[in-house]
Amino acid sequence: MLENLKKFNIILASNSPRRKQLLSDLGVDYVVRTLPDVDESYPDSLVGEEIPAYISQTKAEAYRKTMHPDELIITADTIVWLDGKVLGKPANREEACAMLHQLSGKEHEVFTGVSLTTCSWQRTFTAATGVTFATLSKEEIEYYVDTYSPLDKAGSYGIQEWIGFIGVQDIRGSYFNVMGLPIQRLYRELVKL
Repeated sequence: MLENLKKFNIILASNSPRRKQLLSDLGVDYVVRTLPDVDESYPDSLVGEEIPAYISQTKAEAYRKTMHPDELIITADTIVWLDGKVLGKPANREEACAMLHQLSGKEHEVFTGVSLTTCSWQRTFTAATGVTFATLSKEEIEYYVDTYSPLDKAGSYGIQEWIGFIGVQDIRGSYFNVMGLPIQRLYRELVKL
């Protein structure tokens, strides 16, 4: 499958172990290339799924000046959207606990924007997944934050970790999108290239 990708050297512009694993499991040959200090800010006028789409495009633009004509760069950004606000990566333990308290007993959305970029074109898409958390106790939240590594995750949680096992009550959409890469949709987009 994906024989059409042989014409490209595929670059995954992410250090995310989850994105690396998902792309590897899809059977795509790629190398990781990351740039330091890529700007992930966005205009205040953007909302919901517009935000990660914009950031994935911004990340891709940072690579354009170093791209070779045969390269296809994959960039992505994931946000957690709750009550009209972004829950990004927490800065510290206290912020991680606070975010999980906010998510407890509520539904939120996870949006991932993905850009496929070459020297001559770019294709961007966004995937959305609805996630409902059961009510979490203070002890459950603190156990998770102290035992796992939520500081590198949007919304302070990894659905594939303990908190997902005990906390996720309902999910509508792609599970893998919540992990950081809507792999089924990415596959469909890659097939079209």
